[in-house]
Amino acid sequence: MILESRIGGVRTAGRIVEVEAYRGPDDRAAHSAGGRRTPRNETMYGRGGLAYVYLIYGLHHCLNVVTADAEQPQAVLVRALEPIAGLEVMRRRRGGNVVDSQLARGPGNLARALGIDRRLDGHDLRRGPVRVLLPPDDLGVIRRGDLVRSPRVGIDFAGAWAARPWRYSLRAHPCVSRPKPLDKREATCRSAVRERRPGRSSPR
Repeated sequence: MILESRIGGVRTAGRIVEVEAYRGPDDRAAHSAGGRRTPRNETMYGRGGLAYVYLIYGLHHCLNVVTADAEQPQAVLVRALEPIAGLEVMRRRRGGNVVDSQLARGPGNLARALGIDRRLDGHDLRRGPVRVLLPPDDLGVIRRGDLVRSPRVGIDFAGAWAARPWRYSLRAHPCVSRPKPLDKREATCRSAVRERRPGRSSPR
């Protein structure tokens, strides 16, 4: 999918390469955990397709897509993009000489690069200055094998929910944020290498 912004009449856009899912009241990592409902997260309780934008640390805006029916507060955090349009505008918004792969790497950088802030909270992502679009044919097809599932970032407080593999990213893509996800195939390979090191006994 493509995330496109026309803030200020200038087009910036990128292919979505990393997201995290937040499942609602049952998910201790979600803003709506336990049915919490505040002015800050009210948009999560809206219908699917709305932008839920919030500020963290008083510095960084984060863009989420509300994904469920009204009164079912679930959302997907957009964590990283592969820039495809308006790169120089993104670079100017980020400030400094930022390389292409880092322009929209991480949710705060993404929002800054596309000009997204709290004023877009509750905005319909099907129309208007920020939209989610189908990708053009020339970007190619993403297949199941291209996707990596891994735990979400920065939610150690969520207990067992922190281990849920609800972070989805494109395998080995340079625009995916850190820490880089470790997929099962890579994990198996690394484990095998450790087991073959001299002086280490093999598992029983």
